[in-house]
Amino acid sequence: MTEDPTATFRVEAGELLDQVEQGLLDLGHRLGDMALVNAVFRGLHTLKGSGAMFGFDALAAFTHHCESAFDRVRKGEVPATAELVSVILSARDHMAALVDGAARQAEGDAILARLAAAVEAARGGGAPADAAPAGAQQGVRLFFRLPADAMANGTNPLMLLDELRELGEAEVRVRTDTLPPLGALVPNECHLGWDVTLRGDITREAIEDVFIFVMDDMTLEIAPLDDAAPAGVVPVAETPPATTIAAVAPVAAPAIVASAAVSPAVENVRVPADRLDALMDRVGELVIAQSRLSQLANNRHDLLLRSVTEDIERLSGELRDTMMVLRMVPVSSLFGRFRRLIHDLARDTGKAIELQTSGETTEVDKTVIERLFDPLVHIIRNSCDHGLESPADRIAAGKSETGLVRLSAHQAGGEVLITIVDDGRGIDRERVRAKGEANGLIEPGQQIADDELLGLIFHPGFSTAAQVTNLSGRGVGMDVVKRTIESLRGAINVASEPGKGSTITLRIPLTLAIIEGLLVRVGESRYVIPLSAVEECLELSLEDDLRSRGRSLITLRDRLVPFVRLRDLFSTGTRPDPHQKIVVVATGRERVGLVVDQIIGNHQTVIKSLSAFHRGVGSFSGATILGDGNVALILDVAQLVAMAQPREETLRAAS
Repeated sequence: MTEDPTATFRVEAGELLDQVEQGLLDLGHRLGDMALVNAVFRGLHTLKGSGAMFGFDALAAFTHHCESAFDRVRKGEVPATAELVSVILSARDHMAALVDGAARQAEGDAILARLAAAVEAARGGGAPADAAPAGAQQGVRLFFRLPADAMANGTNPLMLLDELRELGEAEVRVRTDTLPPLGALVPNECHLGWDVTLRGDITREAIEDVFIFVMDDMTLEIAPLDDAAPAGVVPVAETPPATTIAAVAPVAAPAIVASAAVSPAVENVRVPADRLDALMDRVGELVIAQSRLSQLANNRHDLLLRSVTEDIERLSGELRDTMMVLRMVPVSSLFGRFRRLIHDLARDTGKAIELQTSGETTEVDKTVIERLFDPLVHIIRNSCDHGLESPADRIAAGKSETGLVRLSAHQAGGEVLITIVDDGRGIDRERVRAKGEANGLIEPGQQIADDELLGLIFHPGFSTAAQVTNLSGRGVGMDVVKRTIESLRGAINVASEPGKGSTITLRIPLTLAIIEGLLVRVGESRYVIPLSAVEECLELSLEDDLRSRGRSLITLRDRLVPFVRLRDLFSTGTRPDPHQKIVVVATGRERVGLVVDQIIGNHQTVIKSLSAFHRGVGSFSGATILGDGNVALILDVAQLVAMAQPREETLRAAS
């Protein structure tokens, strides 16, 4: 299947725009950093050229204005200012809309008007626009030769020559002295060199800008026009005419003046995400088939069959682990997107906000990363809008004027812990209690644990905001956050200290494709309990089971823990095993016991989607196929815990 080049450009343009955005956000904190200015300029320059190449003429024309503005900053004609950075950030959003075909002309015109005003305002602190650049010359002579793989990597020598002609009056001669014989010629390799004479006020920097993306790998020699030609350069008047290619013998290339040694680069291949998902499905099927083969081999006394089975088991395990690594991406790809959010929130709220991140190299399944973005947006918005005080209030409270939001990630076993911390005013517990009583979530004056009180903020429609803003206050968001995290088989925990801030911790599985599970039996059916939720396993004798009828509570280290009989819940219709077990599971601080007939053991589970019927049941999060070909349902621990809580409250009240 041929890949659409326009779709490829859109992907690459998105990456370029992200790079430009990150560079602009950094520049906003370090306005004098010329390395950042050059990085933004290169990103805009590449986007303009690529857009024109793929027919995105409106994008190329719009980007040209932004590139020109940064070119003036780069040359020292105008200084970088906060307003200029802000305008280019808005321009970046418009460029993204142009790439997607959803831009409005009026918005682009308004941004360009703001850009012109920002550049004009910045000129007051910079060099006059008509000042001659330092080091200007009346003309230069240059020689350049591109690396052999330049054209294969997307560099067009003719376009480079056109850019040189834009600098001034140009004379161009081609060199053919390094052409190989016709029989050894590779069509897509570049073996030519060019001598160029440029007349006019041209700086070395302007010439190097033309070759900015191939500078490290090429030969480039520049000398003033009135000086002797640099070593290895044939004067223009003496350049030998091109001869028949077949008659040219290869000779040594001239000495390289402006080049740098380049270590072999790691090759990367862009693969669509749906292909990775399809490959993951095939690997999952292979793991299931291997499990069935192992079970068959164990039932036969065939040493050769067992040997082959062990080899296949080893290879499928290695393939599974490799596939898991391919799906893992660093959380930096997620955290980096919130820098712009913080920038915009600071502007909208009038607060000074700083974002600190750590643990960006922690890797998570790409599907988890995609589904975490919206919950984190809600949490960060609430932290900035509700949590952080205004600069005046912070100073009055003895804090720094700038509010702090810290975003961190680290791996803990098969989970990733993502923590969002702010140093704001904290959660007002009295206001939460009053709102909870008003909404009927708790009784007036009811004694409630602190974590349960803070957990009220996740109820639908719950908000303690004094007024509704364009950011938050409508009671929509935190309940969605909790549902999304639980759908990822994760958990969320809130802690807050008045006057010092709040901490929200998300516990997320590393992957949604394969999990470690505890395989259990209830009657004739088998189920998988995610191992990350399992705390411990206990024996439940028949006598204890009969004694607990009507209460369904066990005492575990001086704490009453409710338990659910899966046999009753799933209506198996079979008699209970005389040696039942209780598997204690937890989500956050809530614990519940699941009564099963037998604990079979650990089982690496390849998760399969449920049918529409089973999705509606609510007690299951997926299914897997066992080695014998039968299906085992994966229990949704969060749903089971939530189901047991009302029962626990009723039993506690009765006792």
